[in-house]
Amino acid sequence: MPGKTNPLNIVQNESLRRPEWLRVKFGSGRTFTNVRHLMNTKNLHTVCESARCPNLGECWSRGTATFMVLGDVCTRSCTFCNIKVGKPDHYDLDEPKRIADAVKKMNIRHAVLTMVARDDLKDGGAHIVAETIKEIKKIQPGCSVEALISDLKGSKESLEIVLASQPDILNHNLETVKRLQKALRVQARYERSLQVLKWAKEAGAVIKSGIMVGVGETFEEIVEVMTDLREIRCEILTIGQYLPPTKAHYPLQRYYHPNEFDDLRELGFEMGFTHVESGPLVRSSYHAEEALPQR
Repeated sequence: MPGKTNPLNIVQNESLRRPEWLRVKFGSGRTFTNVRHLMNTKNLHTVCESARCPNLGECWSRGTATFMVLGDVCTRSCTFCNIKVGKPDHYDLDEPKRIADAVKKMNIRHAVLTMVARDDLKDGGAHIVAETIKEIKKIQPGCSVEALISDLKGSKESLEIVLASQPDILNHNLETVKRLQKALRVQARYERSLQVLKWAKEAGAVIKSGIMVGVGETFEEIVEVMTDLREIRCEILTIGQYLPPTKAHYPLQRYYHPNEFDDLRELGFEMGFTHVESGPLVRSSYHAEEALPQR
């Protein structure tokens, strides 16, 4: 797969057999069909499809989806991700309106947006993300919006463009422990990501981040990430099992048992996170509406 490499030449643990608790629910029913039809007719992209999210069936059957802004081609080559890598030749100025129309038609009360990294754009795509948030709030009053952004190349000015549109939650994932950043997030930096989250918190945003486990990290390294996030007053945390989309992606090292995810959830609350989603199939947007601060 173009852009997907294994910098450390780590070999997958071939003895691993997918456990029972990772069985995925397939989508069905009228609601699922309607969501798929809406995405196709409005020419919209979802991280559900592009990243091969294991919760697609469950979420679309509930009438929700995570919209992916700025197209479906990413300028970065993260080794864990299934989103297409390349050099986008344009961005769609009408996309924010189409996403907002879809949110209204689906009657979504908490809209979750993510984005491809657009390092080809001066503002990293911040303007289009902000316009999408504004359009949703205009056309669907009362709908809260969560924005899962890239690090925007570490630009505070670009971040401020997004924050000015007043997302209810600002999410940026660290994805993995500090030691494994370069291997999985090839063009990203751990400290830069923490800085983006810190700036957002200092601006008054509710901030959220997430990691995946099973790529060779230690328990102590997970605790280090959680500690770093709490030091910048991050409120919301997601922890999920890494599942390689294909054999060309970063190799899986082990499966975590549901009890281990429960322990990590409990630890997160003990450390002061206000909401922790921790489980084998947890992804950034999984049950995202449950993390909303009381208003």
